[in-house]
Amino acid sequence: MGCLRRWLPSCCCFDRGDGGGRSGSVADDGLLWDVALKAHASGDYSVAVAQANEALEDQAQVLVSPASTLVGVYDGHGGPDAARFVNARLFSLIQEFASENGGLSAEVIRQAFGATEDEFMDMVAKSWPTQPRLVSVGSCCLVGAIEDGTLYVANLGDSRAVLGRRAAPGDRGKRRTVAERLSRDHNVSDEAVRREVVEAHPDDPHIVTSAHGVWRIKGIITVSRSIGDAYLKRPDMCSPALMQTICPFPMRRPVMSAVPSVRARKLRPGDQFLIFASDGLWEQLTDEAAVDIVARSPRKGVAMRLVRAAQLEAARKKDMKYESIAAIEKGRRRRFHDDITVVVLFLDNRPSCAPAQSSGVAADEIDGTYAPVDVFSLSSDDQTDDPTRPVLR
Repeated sequence: MGCLRRWLPSCCCFDRGDGGGRSGSVADDGLLWDVALKAHASGDYSVAVAQANEALEDQAQVLVSPASTLVGVYDGHGGPDAARFVNARLFSLIQEFASENGGLSAEVIRQAFGATEDEFMDMVAKSWPTQPRLVSVGSCCLVGAIEDGTLYVANLGDSRAVLGRRAAPGDRGKRRTVAERLSRDHNVSDEAVRREVVEAHPDDPHIVTSAHGVWRIKGIITVSRSIGDAYLKRPDMCSPALMQTICPFPMRRPVMSAVPSVRARKLRPGDQFLIFASDGLWEQLTDEAAVDIVARSPRKGVAMRLVRAAQLEAARKKDMKYESIAAIEKGRRRRFHDDITVVVLFLDNRPSCAPAQSSGVAADEIDGTYAPVDVFSLSSDDQTDDPTRPVLR
């Protein structure tokens, strides 16, 4: 069995970072949170979140064992429920399937995604008669995992993983660090994704429509894959009245998928860092711009630097100063930018099963960081009975 079996802990230490996360230069903005720098099995990592919605719809987590690292970024839509559910269950399911199948693999990750979808749909089916809004709640899902020198990247939706690697002699330009996208955006703004959806529904002339320059599936949603969104996958779960309200075109079968794109790649000596982020970052910054910021910056607080760069770009587009953005309350701030979640994972080319002490993680310990359920309401009360904390097995 692979190194993931070492996640069975004798000691667990988890940091929600509420004390240090709102310190320093960001203390004047109550909608920002970060963990400036912590250790993982093969380097350091930094996490930051900016809330824009009335309820934070992004969730994020990092789990670190002596030999393995898991990163999750979950970007909810229609409400925070699906992202919180994924945050609570996906890593535990990855651990379960890895234990049953002799270690981590692309198939293990696919099985865990599928089981998470099934569990969430079961919950919605039981709850929707009294909580009908749950049928329209969903989440994009981005996971990175490192074990035995192999990086796995899996995603649903348009959160994105980008590698910063040392430029090779054949790379164009003068950059010493170049960007390599490791995930595929499942968004119908991409012509290839749009064509994929249309080809899967040849009998539906309204499967993808454009309004005001924005492409959407059934005129409703831009992403083609997600956890949740039961009303677009389970038409039987929706009443005719509900469908008339939310969908301008009839729906007879599922129009979205929960099958992730999964990529496995051996880590190489020139690989320097990974950026995992929700689309709130990528709406403002290109892959190359984000990689340049990380490559030029000190490690400590680098995730927050990316968040601030995205906010500065959002302010520039509105001909505003950053201070004006920072003064806007949650909910209204969504008019200027989305929730933004960033995890930067540095790769120091340590052997994946090296002695734990070299990474700052004790040999008998699992460490982790969980972004807050809601930045604005973050308090000491959030630390008990946390519904987003996975069950470690």
